[in-house]
Amino acid sequence: KMAPSEHIPLDINIKEPRWDQSTFIGRANHFFTVTDPRNILLSDASLENARKIVHDYRQGIVPPGLTEDELWRAKYIYDSAFHPDTGEKMFVIGRMSAQVPMNMTITGCMMTFYRTTPAVLFWQWVNQSFNAVVNYTNRSGDAPITVSQLGTAYVSATTGAVATALGLNSLAKRVSPLVGRFVPFAAVASANCINIPLMRQRELKFGIPVTDEDGNRLGDSSKAAQQAIAQVVISRILMAAPGMAIPPFIMNTLEKKAFLKKFPWMSAPIQVGLVGICLVFATPLCCALFPQKSSMSVSRLEPELQARIKEKSPGLERVYFNKGL
Repeated sequence: KMAPSEHIPLDINIKEPRWDQSTFIGRANHFFTVTDPRNILLSDASLENARKIVHDYRQGIVPPGLTEDELWRAKYIYDSAFHPDTGEKMFVIGRMSAQVPMNMTITGCMMTFYRTTPAVLFWQWVNQSFNAVVNYTNRSGDAPITVSQLGTAYVSATTGAVATALGLNSLAKRVSPLVGRFVPFAAVASANCINIPLMRQRELKFGIPVTDEDGNRLGDSSKAAQQAIAQVVISRILMAAPGMAIPPFIMNTLEKKAFLKKFPWMSAPIQVGLVGICLVFATPLCCALFPQKSSMSVSRLEPELQARIKEKSPGLERVYFNKGL
């Protein structure tokens, strides 16, 4: 018979991340695990197994010999594939672990084929379609987005990205070729500024739940939604930046060398690889810039919500909310 001491404690909070989320390092550790591209390769059986370990653990059932590391691994596998609010298995390319391989392929192609109008149209469209899938897959559970809102956001972001790209491309023809290579980045950045607020327009209109430090709901605030969405837009643009800003300099140099003149078809794979290396680090590090549980001072909320909070909890100075991804 096993000694009880060999069992792991039953009070590990696996609802929260494993690392302290009030520090940048803790958040970075968390997102490196969440965005680990190797998670896409896991079989249905390993996903099912992880789900079973997590569900059993929540009911107080621990298989003999399970270590704390294995429990956390199961939690992260489970979180990587199942929606936090609905519990259903998420569409593969919408998962956080698909971000790096998908973005690296799409971004690499956007940056390789940026000279002709059809190529710009096609790749900006592919990118916004992928964004729509990701935003839909990772939507927040208690403010479901309607198909018409999804459609509007998708069409507007695609139009915005394509318009920016084509507009800047025509300007870039008059400047150095290096500047032309940055056009795709400007297009992606501007599309993010359109896409995310539109996808989350419901939150801007009706507000998002704000709570005190212990998670007691105090009401809904559009001001909090504005801050949450602004932080997400900033981290998404910065996430795209290294992959779209570093490779152009390298590619510009490489294309003058004999090797790429001899094998011009190599430029796409090299570009995709360079973008990939940047994204493996940029994705988790930029997700980690702002705490997931964001906060703002009560004095910055809507006047009527401020009044209600002052009445209920007069000493309260900060409110908290989930910023989303």
